[in-house]
Amino acid sequence: MDEIVAEFIKRTILKIPMTEMMTTLKAWDFLSENQLQSINFRKRKESLVHDLVLLCEEKNASVSDAALLDIIYTQFHRHQKVWDVFQMTKEPGEDIDLFDMKQFKTSFKKILQRALKNVSVTFRDAEENAVWIRIAWGTQYKKPNQYKPTYVVYYSQTPYAFISSSRLRSSIPLLGQALTIASKYHRIVKMDFRSRYLDSLKAIVFKQYNQTFESHNATTPLQERSFGLDINMDSRIIHENRIEKDRVQRVTQEIFGDYPQPRLEFAQYKLETKFKSDLNGGILAERKEPLRCLVKFSSPNLLEALKFLAPAGIADAPLSPLLTCIPQKRMNYFKIKDK
Repeated sequence: MDEIVAEFIKRTILKIPMTEMMTTLKAWDFLSENQLQSINFRKRKESLVHDLVLLCEEKNASVSDAALLDIIYTQFHRHQKVWDVFQMTKEPGEDIDLFDMKQFKTSFKKILQRALKNVSVTFRDAEENAVWIRIAWGTQYKKPNQYKPTYVVYYSQTPYAFISSSRLRSSIPLLGQALTIASKYHRIVKMDFRSRYLDSLKAIVFKQYNQTFESHNATTPLQERSFGLDINMDSRIIHENRIEKDRVQRVTQEIFGDYPQPRLEFAQYKLETKFKSDLNGGILAERKEPLRCLVKFSSPNLLEALKFLAPAGIADAPLSPLLTCIPQKRMNYFKIKDK
């Protein structure tokens, strides 16, 4: 094992929290059970990493072994990346081909290696017929940079791929070409949909809403929340308030359902419109360029926050379709223009 691989493994292990160290190393399955038992995990982290690197040297670990460890770490900490959703399509009338994962991996790797001399590709199979792909990019004259890889999560027999955002934008067309050819699709487009929460993106894209997500301040069910009705109020006012409260609750449940919402951090709206006025003249009336405005809604759990706007009395029910259509449209970047 050369110094480059040793340094790669060292940096990766240093990123792993001590509470996850044993779990991660067992998932890696590179070091044997006896080797792991020989390590004192109560040592200081620097000493522990040194001992683990020595064991990897004994087994002559390769770049691929180190890359696999990095994939496992990234799977545990997927929320540290920003994920973009890509959708692939076939030609009209084109038949659906039988999918072979082994053939997909071989084809994907060959396409990248033919186009680029120095590129490192590593695969790891995951649950639900998914495959995690790690690509370290180089150039014709430089070896792959293992510290700035791109990650792809592809679910076989679906037209969707989730790709970690990368500064190497020039690599995206080649990556898209490799994905479409290897998965036997015709073209690929980037959707206006991104988040740090990969599981939530997947749930929305595949319409798997009724599952448990990390939620933000939503431990009390909607129907149990108190909206501050005074018990000394006139009974007629209380009756009207209850009717309105029931209406808001019913409308909210129809729109959002009674399950926790997938977790997204933001939704962004870009407005472009030309100035319109019945009055003649004025600077804006002569303006040819449209007026532009950007509005961004942010929250630790945006959809869950939107769900409780109306019940909390902050907004009228129902909310604007521009806010409630995010899961159905599968997007959180919107462009609003004049018709």
